[in-house]
Formats: sequence, structure tokens, C-alpha cells
Amino acid sequence: MNAMDSSAWTGEETAAAPERVPFDFKIEREAHKLEKRLCREAGKAIVQYNMIEEGDKVMVCMSGGKDSYTLLDILLKLKARAPIHFELIAVNLDQKQPGFPEHVLPDYLRSVGVPFHIENEDTYSIVKRLIPEGKTTCSLCSRLRRGILYRVADELGATKIALGHHRDDILATLLLNMFFGGKLKSMPPKLVSDDGRHVVIRPLAFVAEKDTTQWAKVRQFPIIPCNLCGSQENLQRKQVGEMLREWQKKYPGRVENMFNALQNVVPSHLLDGALYDFKGAHATGVADDNGDKAFDAEDFPEPSALPGVQVVRIQ
Repeated sequence: MNAMDSSAWTGEETAAAPERVPFDFKIEREAHKLEKRLCREAGKAIVQYNMIEEGDKVMVCMSGGKDSYTLLDILLKLKARAPIHFELIAVNLDQKQPGFPEHVLPDYLRSVGVPFHIENEDTYSIVKRLIPEGKTTCSLCSRLRRGILYRVADELGATKIALGHHRDDILATLLLNMFFGGKLKSMPPKLVSDDGRHVVIRPLAFVAEKDTTQWAKVRQFPIIPCNLCGSQENLQRKQVGEMLREWQKKYPGRVENMFNALQNVVPSHLLDGALYDFKGAHATGVADDNGDKAFDAEDFPEPSALPGVQVVRIQ
């Protein structure tokens, strides 16, 4: 599979416009282009990181938000075209938040014909008991949810656990770790869990959030809000997300360049001695085309050539 082109997953043909949605021709054409882009980007990520292999049983974690709906929808499309056989099973964790519409996801999953499992665990009461009133509950909630989903994956015989994080989530996590954690760290597209027993994948790693937002509108997914527990949204993540969106609006291309940088790391030009042997570095007397040209100017585009950038000359 490593050598396989992602076009083998996406295919030349794409599905017809979503049923039950009134389109005029222009809207239908845009929806068709969006579907092709989503399938192409997800297929590219799956192939590039070998996320799904022959015979895998992929547990798709469904929260009821736009990203998890998009993840399942695109994986179903890719499954029909992929050059390998794999299974999908959708899993939702009902955490017993007051007002949670427990019928919504089962009804939807039955309508699309995908096998599913609803796990009922009252983590809401645990979080409310342990977290003081007014404090953000997201961190504890996510830890509890992760442990439960790992257990469910074992019980279902799932070989991969698929999460709906997209490109913007990955960049927001990078900035959060830099700003508040003092680490150059983000969300990897594929990882092995800390207990060594589970492989977690993020097939939407190359997908922009604006595309999952638009696809949710096109497909008219029955979205379940994520604030039923009454806690505030993670304010730091929200602020970073807004900053990324503002950058994308003002300086088109900046967010894409940041994401490309995560795939083009030069350890010798960072400061982590665990990644590069700075102490052992010494002159060899042998020319190296990849060596540092310490006194040359950085080879960046001129500011005026960057989209959305205005240059102010100071006299």
C-alpha cells in the first residue's frame, strides 16, 4: 500500500450530488468539487501515512460534530473505491450530559447503513464532581473519553481508531504547545497509544476546517452541540483558532505554509540536542551541498510577493 497512489483510493468518478438536497446547477457543481477535494485530501493522507491497511477494522469515533460526520461520510466513499478491503464501525460515547439527544446519532447511522455501537458511560457526573464550578472540564472529560474508547476498541476488535481532527486542529495544537507548553509538538496524523496497544489515525489531517464546515451544510448533518455539559469552550484553543482564521483571511497562504513546515523539519536548524548532535558537530573539511551557509541571506520570498502582505517602507 505504501507505493500505491492516492488516486487509487479516490478514483476518477465521484458520487452524485447528495440526495434530498435541493441544488441548482452552480451549487451542485461546487458541492461536487468539494467532495472531490475532501476525498483527494483524505486519500492522500491515508496513503502517505499508511493509515489503513488490508483487513483493518476502523473504529470511527463519532461525537455528533461536523468533523466526525465528515470523517465517516468520506471514509464510506473511500471504502467503496479503495483498492483494499477494510471495515468501518462507528462508535459514539454517550456521556449522559443533560439534554443529550441520544436518538440523533443512532437514527443517522441506521440511515446510512453503517454498523455502529453506542457506549453509555456517565462521565458527566464524574467530571462535575471533580471539577470546581466554572472551571473548564474539557481536559478531564477527554482523558476519561480516551480510556473508554480504547477499551471499546479492544472489545470490538478494532485495529485502528479514527478521529476527526483536521489541518486547523493540528496547527492550533502546534501553537498551543509553543505558546503555553514550551514544546514544538502537534497532533500526528498517525500514532501508537502510550500503552502500545492501539493505532490512532487522523484521515482528515490535510483537510481545512472550512471544508468540513461547508460539507456539513451540503450534507445537512444532524449536528449535536458540544457544549451540553455547560462548561466553557477551551478558551486558549478558541483564541488560537480565531487567530488562524484571521491570518488565513488577511494573508492567504500563511496557514498552508505553516502546515507544510510540519512536513519539512530540519533538526540541525533547531535547538534540540536529542534530535541533532550539536556537541559532536565539527569541521570535516568535506564540502556538503546540504550544509549550512551561515553568512548567506535567508532565501524567503520578497514581502511584496506574498499574497495579502502590504509593505511599509521606513525612511
